[in-house]
Amino acid sequence: MRTTLLPLFDVPPEFADKVLLETSDGSTFTYRRFFALTARLAHALRGCGVVPGDRVAVQVDKSPEALALYVACVRAGAVYLPLNTAYTASEVDYFIRDAEPRLVVCRPSSQTEIAATAAKVGGRSATLGVAGDGSLMELAGNQSETFESHPAAPDDLAAILYTSGTTGRSKGAMMTHQNLMSNALTLVDYWRFTADDVLLHALPIYHTHGLFVATNVVLAARASMLFLPKFDADEVIRLLPRASVMMGVPTFYTRLLEHADFTRDRVAHMRLFISGSAPLLASTHDEFAARTGHAILERYGMTETGMNTSNPYDGDRIAGTVGFPLPGIDLRVADPETGRVRGTGEIGVIEVKGPNVFKGYWRMPEKTASEFRPDGFFITGDLGKIDERGYVHIVGRGKDLIITGGFNVYPKEIELAIDAIEGVQESAVIGVPHPDFGEGVAALVVPESGAALTEEKIMASVRDTLAKFKQPKRVIFVSELPRNTMGKVQKNVLREQYNDLFERRHAG
Repeated sequence: MRTTLLPLFDVPPEFADKVLLETSDGSTFTYRRFFALTARLAHALRGCGVVPGDRVAVQVDKSPEALALYVACVRAGAVYLPLNTAYTASEVDYFIRDAEPRLVVCRPSSQTEIAATAAKVGGRSATLGVAGDGSLMELAGNQSETFESHPAAPDDLAAILYTSGTTGRSKGAMMTHQNLMSNALTLVDYWRFTADDVLLHALPIYHTHGLFVATNVVLAARASMLFLPKFDADEVIRLLPRASVMMGVPTFYTRLLEHADFTRDRVAHMRLFISGSAPLLASTHDEFAARTGHAILERYGMTETGMNTSNPYDGDRIAGTVGFPLPGIDLRVADPETGRVRGTGEIGVIEVKGPNVFKGYWRMPEKTASEFRPDGFFITGDLGKIDERGYVHIVGRGKDLIITGGFNVYPKEIELAIDAIEGVQESAVIGVPHPDFGEGVAALVVPESGAALTEEKIMASVRDTLAKFKQPKRVIFVSELPRNTMGKVQKNVLREQYNDLFERRHAG
């Protein structure tokens, strides 16, 4: 198996004039044009003083040039460090101080602020605009369209991805060439990608999903993609007849289902719909299948590992599960404290081991050591179980576990019960301080439009299906749940918002 990313960037002559990506305005980049651009950008990086091993931090809007910059960094032997475009100046300041990049590439509008921050760590800054403008493109303008890629070893760093930092200090996950390449090749095979595929790409490219899963898989298969700046349901529906595969977060699919012109005929030619980055509701899976005839393939991955599991390409794609461990990846469910492996159907922490698992956290050796078992398994922090058929179920994050009156409560179990109630669109269950029980179970419920739901109705509906200690002590109706840019419900935000819920009720 090829163990570095460099073969992805060495395009055989027969693919040189094949379209790699097409933008929403109809502009196209053939493989030849795209890799010529990556060569010019790699020379520009060298001109900015970037040498192998240097970090290059990037906070720019999605564009073909931004994607080419990722490839250019890897070709130059640099370590690519993508930053969420929603990060504030103070958040970016932390990442720059922590990673000490040689170069920070930002939007033209952020140049003054970023330049000052980069200078503090001895770095430089350059700009890249959404229309292929900016100082970095000016530097790349007259450069050679050939570049001899820096020879990389499998264990060399290719990227650092910072975790979302919902609790505590954000950590930089160090991803090697082997991590990224092994995952890409495995997914090409497991999801049956070929050069005939056209991926509809509406994901951001500062995240594992849109950058490494989507892009590296397309490059490895020598496929093509329709490259959208962001998700727009009307635009996606317009372009779907030209695609064969779509990757998305659950929100993409719920938004498509809201459109009457999203029909079975419009997607009859599609080969595969993939969902990840956040849990897909079983109701969404079922409604999508009924509307389109397609069963969405849900998979499970994380920043530190890339993809770990997937529902099968052939076989049952079961709603509410994330399928089986991918080939070459070992997965087990263990007791969070002792590490003892748990049996079929027992809930514990999910642990994984394989060539996809990251090298460690940037400049945090003690944290890295604490996240691995002595036998090399990475402790994901996700709680789950493996059923009798071998399917993996995610029931929540370890930090989301609720301990009420000495009993462990897994939010997912309660959410599934509430989501099954007629009139409920979705729910989120959290634990917040309670004067008697330590933590009290609270449910935030988003009702469907026009639904006649009450707190008592929700509570009554789960009385016969959930043990008393699992039943919500309060039900709060909200218009929507807070989500991050990848569609994950931000339970930390909810816990903070409702931190004194039971104190207020108790006082009253």
